Amino acid sequence: MNIFFMSMGCAKNSVDSEHLIGLLEAGGHKIVGNSNDAQAGLINTCGFIQDAVKENIDAILDLEALKERGKLEKIIVTGCLVNRYEADLRRELPSVDLWAGAEERDKILDFLSEGTSPVHRTTNCLPRGLLPDGSPWTRCLKVGEGCDTFCSYCTIPLIRGRLRSVPVPELVEEARSLCASGAKELCLVGQDLTAYGRDIDGTPHIRDLLSALDDALPEGTWLRLLYLHPDRVTPEFLDFLAEKEKVLPYLDIPIQHIDDAILAAMNRSPASAHIRKIFRYLREKNPLFTLRTTIMVGFPGETEEQFSRVLDFLEEMEPDRVGAFLYSPEEGTKAALLPGQIPDEIKEERYERLMSLQAEISQERNALFVGKRLQVLVEEIEGAETPGRSPIHDSDADALDSCSAWGRSWRDAPEVDGMVCIEDGAGLEPGDLVEVEITDAAEYDLFGRRLRS
Repeated sequence: MNIFFMSMGCAKNSVDSEHLIGLLEAGGHKIVGNSNDAQAGLINTCGFIQDAVKENIDAILDLEALKERGKLEKIIVTGCLVNRYEADLRRELPSVDLWAGAEERDKILDFLSEGTSPVHRTTNCLPRGLLPDGSPWTRCLKVGEGCDTFCSYCTIPLIRGRLRSVPVPELVEEARSLCASGAKELCLVGQDLTAYGRDIDGTPHIRDLLSALDDALPEGTWLRLLYLHPDRVTPEFLDFLAEKEKVLPYLDIPIQHIDDAILAAMNRSPASAHIRKIFRYLREKNPLFTLRTTIMVGFPGETEEQFSRVLDFLEEMEPDRVGAFLYSPEEGTKAALLPGQIPDEIKEERYERLMSLQAEISQERNALFVGKRLQVLVEEIEGAETPGRSPIHDSDADALDSCSAWGRSWRDAPEVDGMVCIEDGAGLEPGDLVEVEITDAAEYDLFGRRLRS
């Protein structure tokens, strides 16, 4: 059967989608990128926050419209949205043929088997397909499922349950397979990498995993670590990472806030001093180390003074990248019941101030690389639109005009960070690694010329 596949939400969800695609392809089904060529529409949903819920329901409604016009025979909905709201969805969307939870792959395979023998895999070593718009040279490796941290604003434990880590040997096997199929960059993803393995014997085993991957993977592989809870990041752990050949000097450490009272209300340790300590340690150890963090704006009870502490922190620590988002009161979370909910207009005004400041900081950090050489993984050849390319200043128009390819350096995580504009990219192909000398910098993007050997 031809299946039109939609994957919504985060990188972790994309890994689930790739596993499901691998199983479907092993069962004889074909994934197509156009609904006109499909008999079935399958959407792997996100239900993390209300904006995502609305976006995903709209996507399901689009599939319903196709079915009503006779363009699709079947609709299958799986993923986090089903875990969170299945009973309501069944009532409101009766034309959906199958609802399946985030890990109910066999249910989908059975439904689509139509009398044939579906492929069932009960271990975590599942085959991996590739999303229609996926990149074979940059892949995500999901280290586990669920979370035991229970931040007061977060729905993940409600949707995905408690922490369940994938054993090290299985992750190494999967990582080797991804590299053998062309991956040059592996992004380790999970709700919290620093907690990896703690569900097994009470002790985190992230060092064991990283050591095994560093030893097992081909020379030159990029290992990028996404989401490390600051409480469990220590100077000793940072020293350990620096010793690993394939681990990039890039960390995503979402702090969410810096005021201790707000952190406590979030059910996170009131550890502002510790957060400053590890950020400062990284900056002193390697001034060019790339730090990404996440800030939540407008948490219940946040005062102007507490928000100002966040701005002061950004000015003091100068993170290279910041992802900020407005607090959303989510059903079933403790934070949704807290007094002092902040009006949307105040959240938005604070968000704009934060991002304006961070744009200046990001440009200053990018400017440090002008005149330096960076290895760049080519993503797009000019002539095709580059998804996620950030806006640039008018003063950079000449640099943009001379750009013939776009890629990412070790400083740039896929989809969420900036890119590198490459002059004279003739003959390059997506997935190539090329050395680039940086000649100019904007808030998020860098510009450079290709160096030829």
